[in-house]
Amino acid sequence: MTYVIAQPCVDVKDKACIDECPVDCIYEGRRSLYIHPDECVDCGACEPVCPVEAIFYEDDVPAEWQGYYAANVEFFDELGSPGGASRLGPVDRDHPLVAALPPQGGGSED
Repeated sequence: MTYVIAQPCVDVKDKACIDECPVDCIYEGRRSLYIHPDECVDCGACEPVCPVEAIFYEDDVPAEWQGYYAANVEFFDELGSPGGASRLGPVDRDHPLVAALPPQGGGSED
């Protein structure tokens, strides 16, 4: 089981969750953040600090965002398990589900 970052994060990327993650498993794509399913220890520290309420426990992802579970898993198909987001740095791509979205309002990307 793991946590999932859904659509409310797209084009916002607040990163408060990154600061709270004790295992450095939240990676940054172009437009969204992604939680590595094999590196996440299910502590839940990220969920309450998300200002846009984009983080859900895998079993609690709302129906309209169910595709984000696969997006979070598949984002790492090419990356594998880098062993920490800070070591890798931002990834210059997104999952196709995220990449295909029109710009989302309220973006505060660096």
